[in-house]
Amino acid sequence: MLPFFEWCEQSALGNMIRGSLWLFPVIESIHLLALALIGGAVILINLRLLGLGLWRQPVAQLARDMQPWLTGGLVVMVITGMLLFTAEAIKCYYSPAFWTKMMFLAPALVFTFTIWRKLAMAQEVKPMWSKLAAVTSVLLWSVVGAAGRWIGFSG
Repeated sequence: MLPFFEWCEQSALGNMIRGSLWLFPVIESIHLLALALIGGAVILINLRLLGLGLWRQPVAQLARDMQPWLTGGLVVMVITGMLLFTAEAIKCYYSPAFWTKMMFLAPALVFTFTIWRKLAMAQEVKPMWSKLAAVTSVLLWSVVGAAGRWIGFSG
């Protein structure tokens, strides 16, 4: 995989982002704003699944209302994440934080758009399953976010 990472970093796009004074910080800022969108949507729905707020709002309605924010934030995060990756792919290759993030990102995405979404959109769910889904979601996305920040502060 190292040759692929080297190719990404030496690409015209990687060189352009790395060589610019402002491009990397602007892309990273947009990446973090998208993280805030995703985090906000996920936390609101998870709090509701846990029964810790927004009691008048049905979970399914809240999940439908948050879906554009979650999906939009995710699309922006993936695009900006790939751009950031091209600028420092070799650093990522040798970063345990990068690999931790990638290991948790895949299950977080699959869980969010399958089990979690199905439970959140359901009209009637046993409280135990709602709580388990919420805790699992928070744990997965917390590791993704923390590992992502760790990339910036490691080697």
